[in-house]
Amino acid sequence: MRDFWIASGHHLLDRDASGGLVVTDEFLKAYFVRPELRPPDDACPVERMLHRNLLDDPRLAVGADELAAIVDADARENWHFVLAFRDLLLRHPTLEAAYLVLIRSGSVNLPPLFIDQLVHVIMRNALDGCDDPFTLRAGELFFRLQRLITHEHSLLLADDEIIGCRNATPVLSLMSMLGATAEGDVDVLSEENADSYWQRSDQFDMALDLSGTGPGRAAIAAAMTHFISHLLGIDVRIKPTTELRDARLTWYVGLDAEATRIGDRLWNGETLDDRTAGRVLALFQLTFADAALAADTLDREPVYLILAMTSDRLVRMKPQNLLTGLPIKHPEATA
Repeated sequence: MRDFWIASGHHLLDRDASGGLVVTDEFLKAYFVRPELRPPDDACPVERMLHRNLLDDPRLAVGADELAAIVDADARENWHFVLAFRDLLLRHPTLEAAYLVLIRSGSVNLPPLFIDQLVHVIMRNALDGCDDPFTLRAGELFFRLQRLITHEHSLLLADDEIIGCRNATPVLSLMSMLGATAEGDVDVLSEENADSYWQRSDQFDMALDLSGTGPGRAAIAAAMTHFISHLLGIDVRIKPTTELRDARLTWYVGLDAEATRIGDRLWNGETLDDRTAGRVLALFQLTFADAALAADTLDREPVYLILAMTSDRLVRMKPQNLLTGLPIKHPEATA
């Protein structure tokens, strides 16, 4: 099986008997050698000593007094967050367990960057063995900000960092397929170029087609299925659907903040204006393979999943909603 998302650092981690990711010294050291934490020449002795000690022993306990003694305020803040993240990982047997505890706590005190990086490597593990580039590309939504763009009547999701905010209509050419990727250039993932995804997976430079006949919605459904199965250990079936008209909205999950707001309005019986309705990019129906797992309030109706974009065409998926928002009996028992 070909590798992908090397930058997630999955190769630096161990696996437990159930396939969960186990933190290693090598994985922790990869954070401590990042440029943000490498002390500059004029760094204070406390910071320089802390950096040396953690490279020698990345699990070393660091007291609040030691952090407070770092002179540079930015460096002090960086160390505070990275050590809080490290301690979270060390408190739990796997990265998956740490993530579940964090999102279920309702109190996330880490910068979004750390959460995205954690989801990145967990999603890499969840998709291990997947040989479908479309599903892998859809998995990027879980930890990378996307922007909706249009091209020849198609609706495409492209990585916002790659296309940049300066050009709302990036060039879509074959140049990047030839290894001459220019800033802001992306390819639309298709059957013809799908095999190139394996070499380019860490570049995030392939767009996903969300058009009605495109593969994007089915790929997102597949990625969500893998994610839920891996983290909660339950089997679900997810399929794209076209609209909520005449549907019994017994339960819904917003896959992003905008979708949650739209779902709340529908739940309260409001009629959406065309502008708001136009922000809905995809709808899905989720059913449980084992109906006994579903809360009684579901009454055998499907769970509706809503994906939407903001007014400036950004898609910032919140994958934790898939884990905390489903109507599962005794969700604390799943892992």
